[in-house]
Amino acid sequence: MADYPVLTLETAPQGARPVLEASQAAFGFIPNLLGVMAHSPALAEAYLTLSGLFDKTDLTPAERQVVLLTVSQYHRCHYCVAAHSMLAEMQSVPADAVAAIRTDQPISDAKLQALRVFVRTLLESRGWLDQQDMQTFYAAGYKPEHVLDVLVGVAQKTMSNFTNHIAQTPLDDAFKAHAWESE
Repeated sequence: MADYPVLTLETAPQGARPVLEASQAAFGFIPNLLGVMAHSPALAEAYLTLSGLFDKTDLTPAERQVVLLTVSQYHRCHYCVAAHSMLAEMQSVPADAVAAIRTDQPISDAKLQALRVFVRTLLESRGWLDQQDMQTFYAAGYKPEHVLDVLVGVAQKTMSNFTNHIAQTPLDDAFKAHAWESE
C-alpha cells in the first residue's frame, strides 16, 4: 500500500534502525514486515521484543511455531502464514502438521492438535474460555503457565497480522516457496 512502503536501513526513521539492524544480523535480510513496521519505531521494537519474550516461554520451538502459524491462519494473513510455514519447517514441525494448520484441518499429533484447537478457541472466544477448554488443554499435557505463554504468541502475531492487512505487505522472496492465500 502506498501509505506504507517497505523501508530500508537508509530510509527508516532513526528510532527503527536498531530493529532493522538486528533483523539483518539474525536473518541475513530485513523482512518486508519489519520494513513496514519501521514506520512506527515503537511497533517495530514491540514486535521484536515480544518475539524474544515468546522464545523464553516453556513452549518448545515447534509448539511456538504452531501457535504463530495458527494465529496467522485464523487471521488470514498471507504474509505470516508463508513466513511461519518456512520457520516451522526449520523448527522440525512435521510437514503434515504445517499443512493441516494451513488448511484448518486436524493435526495427527494429538498434543499439537490440542494446542492448535486451544489457540483457535482462544481467538474465537476472544479469551472467554470455559473450564472445559482449559481441562482439554491440560489433558493434552499442558499446564496453566502454558495458557499464559500462548498469550504472548497471540499478541505478537496479532500485531504482525494486522500490520500486514493494513499495509498489504509484499511477500519476501525468501518466503515465496511457502506462499498461501486464504480461501
